[in-house]
Amino acid sequence: MDGLRVTNAARTIADFARCAPVEQAVVIGDALLRHGAADAQPAVALERMPRWPGVPAARRAMAWMDARSESVGESRSRVRLRAAGLPVFELQYEVAASDGRFLGRADFALPEHGVIGEFDGKVKYGRLLRPGQTAGDAVFREKVREDALRDAGWQLVRWTLGELDNFAAVAGAIRTGDRARSTGSMTAHPGCDPHTGDRGCAVETRSVRSRRSG
Repeated sequence: MDGLRVTNAARTIADFARCAPVEQAVVIGDALLRHGAADAQPAVALERMPRWPGVPAARRAMAWMDARSESVGESRSRVRLRAAGLPVFELQYEVAASDGRFLGRADFALPEHGVIGEFDGKVKYGRLLRPGQTAGDAVFREKVREDALRDAGWQLVRWTLGELDNFAAVAGAIRTGDRARSTGSMTAHPGCDPHTGDRGCAVETRSVRSRRSG
């Protein structure tokens, strides 16, 4: 491109997954998949590098990539949720009332535990703005939505970008929400290092998810 050698999307994702910390690799991979590289098949590119450094770490990172994450904050949140030893959350989960009314779409959900997780970032509230509305209007509408979800029996836990680096309190609030529903322990695995993906992060592996899957 313009005289420079470049790699295709699949190779780029595979290289970042091999060389970057797992959280950074997931953020980059999610973004590339979200913006049109869903058919890139980075796993195929990785198979062509069987003896290259970082391949085991790349497999862990690529197993977590998902085009449904809509922001850097959501991608980082997924890594932190897994590192905390929590189950795998449903992404962009559509919630309906008992009468079938649509109540909203949650960033993260554990339907079997009745818990919803929401990452709050400035970009998110910008997306919520409708023509002629202010940020205050968007926040008020979000409050109405949250009240409806709580009235339907869901436990909501919110966090911000600043809480991602000290996530223990958020993870504790999620577990507390689960206990409020009396569904028992929700620990799915022993947790792991969010930077390397070591230990429990490797328990579950799955293929890279495109926006069209699920």
